[in-house]
Amino acid sequence: MKREYPDAPIAGVGAVIVRDGPDGEKQVLLIRRGQEPLKGEWSLPGGAVELGETLEAAICREVLEETGLVVETVDVVQAFDRISRDAEGRVRYHYVLIDFLCRVVGGSLACASDALEGRWVTGNELEGLTPLTVEVIRKALGMAS
Repeated sequence: MKREYPDAPIAGVGAVIVRDGPDGEKQVLLIRRGQEPLKGEWSLPGGAVELGETLEAAICREVLEETGLVVETVDVVQAFDRISRDAEGRVRYHYVLIDFLCRVVGGSLACASDALEGRWVTGNELEGLTPLTVEVIRKALGMAS
């Protein structure tokens, strides 16, 4: 299925990976995207669900591919649509996304695949993210407390 100008929405998953920082404050992992949509922007790890793959398996695979981290899902944070249109109003991208609260159970941070770099941030360091991403992160941080 083509991702740009698709014939139907694409199912995708995102990971809000939360850990305790050095000072005990909760941190979330952000990645700088290496592919469209959002190429070059900071966001949550994630990607498209493959045929025959469960949502949980998809998020674990995507996180491992992008960050080198092994995660387990804790709970669903939020489900939503992300629709991007071109200048003519045609749908360029349409994802139905499910974001999961996740925790690290193995591996070490080493970005690869679709992520250019990764960084751990606190809830006070979310500037530059889309308002929806900030909303999802804040909700997940509340769930993780």
